[in-house]
Amino acid sequence: MDNLVSLSVVAVYSAMGVYTVAFLLFTLDLAKRSTEVPQRTQAPVGESVGASAPAEALEQTELSRTELPRADSEGLGGATRFQRAAFALTILGWVLHFAAVVFRGIAAQRVPWVNLFEFGLVATAMGVGVFLLAQLWKDLRFLGAYITGFTVLSLGIVTVNYYVDVVPLPPALQSAWLVIHVLVASLATAFFALGAGLSVVQLLRYRREARAVAGLRFLDTLPGSATLESLAYRINIVGFVLWTFTLIAGAIWAERSWGRYWGWDTKEVWTFIIWTLFAGYIHARATRGWRGDRSAWLAIVGFSAIIFNYTVVNTMFTGLHSYSGLVTTPS
Repeated sequence: MDNLVSLSVVAVYSAMGVYTVAFLLFTLDLAKRSTEVPQRTQAPVGESVGASAPAEALEQTELSRTELPRADSEGLGGATRFQRAAFALTILGWVLHFAAVVFRGIAAQRVPWVNLFEFGLVATAMGVGVFLLAQLWKDLRFLGAYITGFTVLSLGIVTVNYYVDVVPLPPALQSAWLVIHVLVASLATAFFALGAGLSVVQLLRYRREARAVAGLRFLDTLPGSATLESLAYRINIVGFVLWTFTLIAGAIWAERSWGRYWGWDTKEVWTFIIWTLFAGYIHARATRGWRGDRSAWLAIVGFSAIIFNYTVVNTMFTGLHSYSGLVTTPS
């Protein structure tokens, strides 16, 4: 068992090293794009954001591009050698990352997500995995620097500050609903992270279209702001469905462990707050016409609440989701 734990740690640090190189290459790719003139013409966008054109014109112009599945087909010039190398390294880093999860699980003889370190390990692996699989749907490699940078930072924090040796499961965690609850929560977090990245880029892209941002010329090689908003909305809907199931599975697990479905525990409250924020985001965008900046900020606030839940709530609040003062269930 000790050998497997050691292999898991080595795999974690190896993955962090590979992700770091990938992050640098993704950043170089963005820098290279900033020095090149994009092939896409900017005239329609410039006209649509002028004083004489309504906001709906911009939205319709950009939404017409949402069906284009690959960046190459949008005239973005294709992937640079930096981006291709970075993406290949991201795949390698994820393989090492996944191996670390597997080694940890085999060593513990249980699912490896019952404390802050293990959840951080698994959730970041799922985040990178979702990013890689998303390329089969749309070309989102322009988010590579965000994904790899966030992953390295998260892995570094949980490994240095929250690492614990393999420990037996407390009685309350000895349930199949733990597996379901935390697995779905991790997947939801991965989708919300990807959606938040798209929303941040959307805000920058919109300001670039409005000529309110000087520099950052690589933004001209990305899809339009309305396209990015549409992609973020679709991804966040998937995350919301998964988070809804997280709430349901968590309630069932609570009933099996503590004899009640809801007890106003701090973690339960924050899980519901997150659900409410994304429900409001989807409702406001679908029925109230909240588009553009307001939609993006709602998505970012929702993901920030998830980060707050995982960091501050898990480490500074006590409740039924805290065990032995050291290990904490993530959601």
